Amino acid sequence: MVPEIIFRFLRELSVNNNREWFADNKPFYLEAKEAFVELTAGMISDIAETDREVAELQPSGCIFRIYRDIRFSKDKTPYKTHFDAFIAKKGGRKSQYAGYYIHVMPEKSLLGGGVYAPIPEILKLLRKEIYNFPEEFKSILNNPEFKMMFGDLYEHKLKNVPKGFPKDFKDAELLKYKSYIVAHSLSDKELLSAGMKEKFRHQIKVLYPFNAFLNRAIDFKEEMIDF
Repeated sequence: MVPEIIFRFLRELSVNNNREWFADNKPFYLEAKEAFVELTAGMISDIAETDREVAELQPSGCIFRIYRDIRFSKDKTPYKTHFDAFIAKKGGRKSQYAGYYIHVMPEKSLLGGGVYAPIPEILKLLRKEIYNFPEEFKSILNNPEFKMMFGDLYEHKLKNVPKGFPKDFKDAELLKYKSYIVAHSLSDKELLSAGMKEKFRHQIKVLYPFNAFLNRAIDFKEEMIDF
């Protein structure tokens, strides 16, 4: 599924992460980038078979830049050693909605889903939806296939129950998350295999109910409970 040139370029970049090498190998980068653009286009099409709301997205609106922002980082290497994209309705990589994150990096690739570090308004909507429908949310998280594939929510939590929610809520731990994201690791062998496309489509079907629940919350602007 993933063109081999992407892995080849990223491996060489990881040991030559400097502007001189990058400039000398610009055609190599552009060829690998174009392969990732085509890969992302295929992924959008595959995801749209399950989630129609991403069907109109273009790869250019979903793919992140390879250039690192090093202004406030101790690590001054100028380039990311991975290609990644966020496929989500109403904005692609800039969307506030839950979506599908693909991260391609030798030996560290993954498929992720959900909402990462949402703005306070969105985070409150997510928490309210979980508060109002805890059993439904837990049934998604505890679905055996989802659990096996994506594991638990990423541990990015508050110490206490967020302001405005009852402290004695029996599922209060679910309200403490600052992000609602999950991830599934993908091996290089798996990504390079001919059968990966069908596996990817199945993984999206398993992930979709999680994103759909979160996006329902974001779409619903009226408050259901007045705390």
